[in-house]
Amino acid sequence: MGASVLVAALSSALGVLLITATGWISAILNADPSLTGSATMAIVLGIMSGVLLGIAVYVGAIVTANTFATVVAGRTRRIALLRLIGASARSQRREVATQGLLVGLIGAMLGLAGATALAAALIAAGGPLLGVADVPYTLVRGELLIPAAVVAVTTWLSAWAGSRRVLSVTPLQALGGAVEQPHAAFARRTGRNVAAVVVFVAGAALLGLGIVVGLASPFGVLIAFAGGLLSFSGLILGSTLLMPPVLSLIGRALGRSAPARLAAENARRNPERSSRMAMGLVIGVTLITMFAVALDSTKAVLAASAGGELPPEMTAGMDAFTAIVTAVIAVSAVIAAVGLINLLTLGVVQRRRELGLLRALGQSCGQVRWMVLLEATHITVAAVLTGLVLGIGYGWAGAQSLLGSLRLNPDAPAHGTLVAPAMPLPVLGAMVVAAAVLTLVAAVVPTRLATRVAPIAALAE
Repeated sequence: MGASVLVAALSSALGVLLITATGWISAILNADPSLTGSATMAIVLGIMSGVLLGIAVYVGAIVTANTFATVVAGRTRRIALLRLIGASARSQRREVATQGLLVGLIGAMLGLAGATALAAALIAAGGPLLGVADVPYTLVRGELLIPAAVVAVTTWLSAWAGSRRVLSVTPLQALGGAVEQPHAAFARRTGRNVAAVVVFVAGAALLGLGIVVGLASPFGVLIAFAGGLLSFSGLILGSTLLMPPVLSLIGRALGRSAPARLAAENARRNPERSSRMAMGLVIGVTLITMFAVALDSTKAVLAASAGGELPPEMTAGMDAFTAIVTAVIAVSAVIAAVGLINLLTLGVVQRRRELGLLRALGQSCGQVRWMVLLEATHITVAAVLTGLVLGIGYGWAGAQSLLGSLRLNPDAPAHGTLVAPAMPLPVLGAMVVAAAVLTLVAAVVPTRLATRVAPIAALAE
């Protein structure tokens, strides 16, 4: 549960830092009587902080739910044995949910304490540099408990959602192992699949409506935002249909060696586990790419409307805003990366018998390590490519719905403007490098675990 505690701590710390930064900036604005509209600016900052905190909690909730779902999948035989001797499925699910609540409370408190200390140090160092050291601001405030409470409750609910598989475990499964369902079983989940398609189609329709409305009014971005959130939720709900084909396509590029073929086959054989591993990272990559494309596209459109070049002060302000948003969204990406590492490690732990069998059949330690590394590469590449495609699409939709009504040529008749998506190549390049580093880091612990146990000991479990 260490990774889940870290996810909760990061989410809570981000919320505390956002609230503290917003309050401190508002205090600075209110302390300067020459600044007009400071109250409006404080409201805007508060709304932005709430949105960014919501994104971090959303990512953390999905990562936590996926983690607990993987944990429950590995406990199938233990849960079935308890069911066999009289335990109820609901009592087992309550046990998992209680673990989630404890994890959330511990992580939230750690994040609250760490972020408060960090905020105090940053304010003490930044005040003199900005010339606002004399601005009074109380650091310890009651509202700092809000993100900690939200994270704790969200982690608890995520554990409850991730443990829903407990209800389907039967006592007869005590005679077997923890076997995950094949792709065909998920393809037959008609209710969930239909719900995923309906949610995605409804979100895509709202997204298109927002783009159309954006040709006449910038308020189209609100409709597009709702559509983007709804359509992306549909993709997450239908991840067991979306990710296996993508993983299969990527698997063909891994090669035809035995470790490569086994790594690719694991994605098709265990679609639920593979989808859980990939979707958290897909969310992180999509968020970073979306904001980068939207901000670069906005900058390009504003530069065109200003005659080809933005004023230096506006450029500096937009660059600073871009850096802040990117840093905050990067925390969400880190949360997703922690989830990938944790799920890959859990996957190896839960497959010790399988890996022991491979060793007993003649595979060397190096081949097993290579197979686990290829699995990490397989999932990371598929997640990054999917996230890049989705991020570019959503980023362009956001910029188009916001800026489509802007007239680049005042002499031209009024009509909608087609916003071309700006490709932030440095961000995309950094994403590829980060993915390569993440693959190596994610595979370090699992590869050691995969070869530490002797084949006979693994087969005896």
